[in-house]
Amino acid sequence: MDIIISINKPKGITSQDAVTRVKKILKVKKAGHTGTLDPLATGLLLVCVNRATRLATYFSGLDKQYRAVMKLGETTDSQDACGSILEERDITGVTREGLEETLRLFTGKILQIPPMFSALKHKGKTLYSYARKGVEIERTPREVLIRELVLEDISLPFAVFRVVCSKGTYVRTLCHDIGARLGTGAHLSGLERRAIGQFHLEESLSFDELRVINEGEKITKGVYSMDEALSWMPEIKIRESMVRAVIHGNPIGLSSMDVTDELRTSPGIRVKSPEGTLMAVGSYSPLNNEIKMDVVFS
Repeated sequence: MDIIISINKPKGITSQDAVTRVKKILKVKKAGHTGTLDPLATGLLLVCVNRATRLATYFSGLDKQYRAVMKLGETTDSQDACGSILEERDITGVTREGLEETLRLFTGKILQIPPMFSALKHKGKTLYSYARKGVEIERTPREVLIRELVLEDISLPFAVFRVVCSKGTYVRTLCHDIGARLGTGAHLSGLERRAIGQFHLEESLSFDELRVINEGEKITKGVYSMDEALSWMPEIKIRESMVRAVIHGNPIGLSSMDVTDELRTSPGIRVKSPEGTLMAVGSYSPLNNEIKMDVVFS
């Protein structure tokens, strides 16, 4: 059972709690998620099972889509509704047009200062462990890409927006920074992850649905083989003479005719046997015009 499962995580549990539930339901020892959702957040969580855990980094690098609820007029120490209120400000001057104009300023490449209440580490300790002691650590701004930022609804003090963003984006920091730009302050009140790359929330499973699958019932969504889950990657089918090299993790050479822009730029390449079985995931190395093996399954 080397699979990737799309889970609809409910509010109030950690991502690791969700992984633990999957392991208990499926009776497997090895599983892991591809990107944390805070307990406040709901929505799509990808869980890799058994050998598929070796692929987690490929999914964590995909763009994410969220539906966020932002509360204007309040800042909190955690930048979300779980924190303590630091400041309250008047919001009577906020209009839909003004908010939409502000959102446009946060589209594209932007810099974010990671929040203190995060799992990033400083001297071997998580930032949130310092934050709980009231210690502020200087953080270096990081560049992230906001591909899409659209206001969906506004009913003050709340505003709902859709965001499509790159790996490493903190949506609560985005809310905090938008509030700072408006001069009202803001924090994240609710969050739902709606997509990770080509995976969508509508296709995900609840824990009850996963139990039904484990009991033998057939559900045609939310469970993917490794090859299916990596379908967004280009693939190359090797010749029989190359099989032994791939099995042993050795690179395989390419002729100039084999190399496409997609192969050059993709973070991963599915390497398949002559029969079409997924054998490995590799990456293009321009130095010797070859594909080196990063993860080998056979």
